[in-house]
Amino acid sequence: MASPGEANVNVSHVGKTKKPTARYWQKEKKDEIKDGEGEPTIQQQDDQKADQKKAKKRKHQEVQIHGQKFISGKSDPFPGPAPIPADRLKKFNRNDKVKKPSHHHHKLQDIIANSEEASEMAQKQAARFDVLLPEEAGFLEGDEDEDTCMISQEDIADAVDISSGAKYFNLKLSQFGPYRLDYSRTGRHLLLGGRRGHVACIDWQSKQLMCEINVMESVNDVKWLHSEAMYAVAQKKWLYIYDSNGIELHCIRKFNDVLRMQFLPYHFLLATASATSFLQYLDVSVGKEVAAICTKTGRLDVMCQNPYNAIIHLGHPNGTVTLWSPNQKEALVKMLCHQGGVRSVTVDKTGTYMVTSGMDKKLKVYDVRAFKPLKSYFLPAGASCLSLSQRGLLSAATGDVVQVYRDVWSTPVTKPYMAHRVRGTVWGLNFCPFEDVLGVGHGEGFTSMLTPGAGEPNFDGLDANPYRSAKQRQEWEVKALLEKIQPELISLNPTELGQVDNATFEQRHKDRVQALGFDPLAKEKFVPKFKKKGRSSTGGVERRKKHVAHEDQRDEIRKTVEDKIKMEEERKKTEKKKAELSSRKSALDRFKK
Repeated sequence: MASPGEANVNVSHVGKTKKPTARYWQKEKKDEIKDGEGEPTIQQQDDQKADQKKAKKRKHQEVQIHGQKFISGKSDPFPGPAPIPADRLKKFNRNDKVKKPSHHHHKLQDIIANSEEASEMAQKQAARFDVLLPEEAGFLEGDEDEDTCMISQEDIADAVDISSGAKYFNLKLSQFGPYRLDYSRTGRHLLLGGRRGHVACIDWQSKQLMCEINVMESVNDVKWLHSEAMYAVAQKKWLYIYDSNGIELHCIRKFNDVLRMQFLPYHFLLATASATSFLQYLDVSVGKEVAAICTKTGRLDVMCQNPYNAIIHLGHPNGTVTLWSPNQKEALVKMLCHQGGVRSVTVDKTGTYMVTSGMDKKLKVYDVRAFKPLKSYFLPAGASCLSLSQRGLLSAATGDVVQVYRDVWSTPVTKPYMAHRVRGTVWGLNFCPFEDVLGVGHGEGFTSMLTPGAGEPNFDGLDANPYRSAKQRQEWEVKALLEKIQPELISLNPTELGQVDNATFEQRHKDRVQALGFDPLAKEKFVPKFKKKGRSSTGGVERRKKHVAHEDQRDEIRKTVEDKIKMEEERKKTEKKKAELSSRKSALDRFKK
């Protein structure tokens, strides 16, 4: 407690200088300092440091230049957005600039200009976000005077890390082979189907067996459906659907003698090719047959799909390859590819190149856009199975030897990129998505090969996420069903959906005019009525005609003015959105220089 004398001094001091009275804790601090002969305690030192930090932080935040706050108190030496390299912009280039029409079509000019601005902004954003994809694809490189095809799988497995080396393994299944295989879209699960009835589902990365059954009859092909929860098995007589626990869900007897299958993920369609020359489509979301087409070309045991436009490619014994859509009963395209029967067909993920192998022991590369051959290679024993990876590697199986080729359509290939001999005759080939792994099904079981540079290193988590949980898979399945594409939209050129077919419209209009005898779209000419009692004089009729013509002209002017107002409102909205996007801060701003 302070003495009365001290209290009187404080009161008089406050009255003179108008300062607040000293608090009790301040007095205690002063007393402690006096007791310690001017040396503060540890607690006081900590309090002083905290006060200094707060003052420094306050001063740091209050530094302003021209009304704007800066963290360091200095102006930005690199104002504006960070520049984008030209090669990265070229990577995400969409379309060439459209030639603008004459000045008479000012509305069309504004629409084209706005679309070009939006496309340019999307291109720049995609180029900026490209830094978030750090993974790069690497290929196998040998030493001087060493061919990569001479490097064995054991050497590769010893050279790579433990997790990658574990992806090379062999499953000895000699009792029920040969085997066909299929990887799920995420690349996580493997489906094996033995010729003698053995079917197994495996989480091949963790080597965990999901289910294993024996259907007690021959199996022609196996295929995953939209997720790893269901798969289809083409058995000797009918088509069966099983779940991941091996429980039979459906037996579809409309699909009989099925030899090969392809699943269209964005359409939820299962396309099947049968021994009776039928190409059938099954909508797995509703369980109904969408189309059944009789190709009239005999046994169908060569089949693949074009991932770009969902067109089915079929190979035939007469050396032709036909392209099919569920909307037409006739083939869209017929190509004569080989002098003998076609043994295998595959198409790359961009839908640009098609690779075929035939009984004439030739391997041919075609440009699907122009339907012209680009390259032709001779294989001494021919290729029985073909498969293309996400990065463009081509695997070809000849007997018990698997050869992998690189850049078969850009440069002439003289030797394989990799080669490996398996224990039995190869019956199925498939690259694993997002992994440098090639799955080989043969007479003695299954072999997982390491093929550096085969898989896409960066995946789209909203489309096919290899690390998704069960909850994420359920949400993805709901969204995919809501965004399902109807089979009527499958065509050779998917970009035609956003265009107007003027020729077809004009032809239909001409046919309608011929059928009706008059043009229903033409505006009827105004004919004034005849009025009696001298009110239909020549001058009165002309006045009525002019009045109607002026009314029509006013309607057109009113429409043009309304259109201008709408266009101006849309332009203001787009400018407002662009301003909001440009002012919005993101987590990537810290990378800007």
